[in-house]
Amino acid sequence: MKFGGTSVGSIALIESAADRVLNTQAAGHRVVVVLSAMGNTTDRMMRLARQITNRPAPRELDVLLTSGEQISIALLCMALHKRGAKARSYLGSQVPIRTDELHGRARIRDVGC
Repeated sequence: MKFGGTSVGSIALIESAADRVLNTQAAGHRVVVVLSAMGNTTDRMMRLARQITNRPAPRELDVLLTSGEQISIALLCMALHKRGAKARSYLGSQVPIRTDELHGRARIRDVGC
C-alpha cells in the first residue's frame, strides 16, 4: 500500500491509514506500506535547501528529503502497535533494493531477499 503526503498529513490521517492497513491485512492480504512525508514536509525541506543553495547536491537533497518519510513511517508503526499489530519501519538503506544512481529519480535495478 502507498500513502501519499496528504493521506498522512496529520495524526488523525495516520491513525486512519493504520486502520486501512489492518483492514487490508484482515481481508487476507500480506501488506507492505510505503509512505510519503506528512503534508507539505517535502516542500518545507526543499525551501530549507534552497536557502542554503539554489543547486543542492542531488545526493544530499535525497538525504534531506528522506527525513520526512522517516517521521511518517515511525508514526504509522506507533499507530499500528497501539492497535496490537506487529509492524516495523525500515529506511531505504535497510531494505535490499538496488537502484541506479540518478538521485531524485532513481530506477530499481534489483530487489534482493
